[in-house]
Amino acid sequence: MDSEALRATQAPIKDRYRAAPEAARITLSAEGALDAENIACKVETGQALVAAGLHPGTGGSGAFACSGDMLLQALAACAGVTLKAVSTALGISVRGGKVKAEGDLDFRGTLGVAKDAPVGFSEIRLNFELDTDATKEQLDKLLGLTERYCVVLQTLRAPTRTAATIGVV
Repeated sequence: MDSEALRATQAPIKDRYRAAPEAARITLSAEGALDAENIACKVETGQALVAAGLHPGTGGSGAFACSGDMLLQALAACAGVTLKAVSTALGISVRGGKVKAEGDLDFRGTLGVAKDAPVGFSEIRLNFELDTDATKEQLDKLLGLTERYCVVLQTLRAPTRTAATIGVV
């Protein structure tokens, strides 16, 4: 897809959202089924069923996906798609490349071993390695706009209100 095709695809969507802002508010959802036999939760991704479980650093066998890894994968995927959309819109040729998201955890926090250890990532890094002839100025603009429009990155940087409930079935 080139920049003209992207604009043509997005133009009517943008027009509709300008005319009816409420149409742009969409609720995404994910649902998991608790595994009756393992410490695991099966999540439908739309493309496949993923079983998530404990990371080996917290007692897991490694047979299941780690939800921390899944968070980083979501960040890498979102940032990669956003970068490709932005580069396409700007007419910056990106022939290929890699997106790497990595994060630091201290499992003492989630295991309750040390109250001063955080539960969750203490730092997350996002790195792009691109096959491109773009100038430094173009790359700076590409990174800035990718950061600005990446949903997962923006959510991590300015966490949204969250709520948790529990019920019995």
